[in-house]
Amino acid sequence: MPLRPAIQRRLLLVLPLVLLAGFVSVHGFWLGPDSLVVVGYSLSPPSWPPALDGFKIVAVGDIHGGAPFIDEKKLKEMVRRISAQRPDLIVWLGDYVIQGILGGTFMEPEHVASILSGAEARHGQFAVIGNHDRRLGLERIERAFDHAGIPVLRWTRKTLMVGETKLHLFGMDDFELSPAYWPTFRRAEEEWRTIPPAEPLLVLSHSPDLFPWIPSRVALTIASHTHGGQVRFPWLGSPIVPSSFGQRFARGPIVEAGRHMFVNTGIGTSIIPIRLGVPPEISVLTLRALDSAPTSAERR
Repeated sequence: MPLRPAIQRRLLLVLPLVLLAGFVSVHGFWLGPDSLVVVGYSLSPPSWPPALDGFKIVAVGDIHGGAPFIDEKKLKEMVRRISAQRPDLIVWLGDYVIQGILGGTFMEPEHVASILSGAEARHGQFAVIGNHDRRLGLERIERAFDHAGIPVLRWTRKTLMVGETKLHLFGMDDFELSPAYWPTFRRAEEEWRTIPPAEPLLVLSHSPDLFPWIPSRVALTIASHTHGGQVRFPWLGSPIVPSSFGQRFARGPIVEAGRHMFVNTGIGTSIIPIRLGVPPEISVLTLRALDSAPTSAERR
């Protein structure tokens, strides 16, 4: 018996929605979170010296070991792909563990740190603390990374000699808009002023929300935390971004008033295990002197 015209019209309207829902479900809850991309960026901070032209940094945050698809095998694949980039420096940007994600299995931070320590870079690797790490226990995270040979920079500066040029890394504590945060932040600013202008300074932070207060003395701020919103639609962007500034600091290279920041969109997931339009990303930052190539991105 043939379908009535009214029923046929309804089916024609409903069918595309069903197909779209199926695509979003498969891609968002399976293909997206299980993927892993390497994306290269060429950045030209105004104060970056010609002597360090081409310096390559791999930046990865929000690993969330134990989140769906973020198991030992995936972390080892990530480490292998990072080492294949032959970076000068690796920075881990916080949130190495999970709390309360649907379908997740807690992975001990000691195990996560041990796997990450296998990544190779000419000038080593350094880490900062994220909000999930703080909830688990700051001392435990720092002890795990210290045992793995990865220094955790928390209100701490590390100076590297790259050829004859000094490169300074300063790791922040996890950012919070509380009165207790600011005295230590001001002391950090005072320390930055003592660094000679010819010596570049990189600030590492889990959260990008401190960027409005970062002075122009800092060549580049590198952060994560946002996951890029985990869901990103063409033209519309990400409807939910865990930042006080919404989509302003959601992802990628950001330039404001001559100050530069890069936000890595992370590897794992939090709360809901979905990634749609924001694949897990290993960010490879090639820093160029100002007269070199303009900012660009290339997926590998």
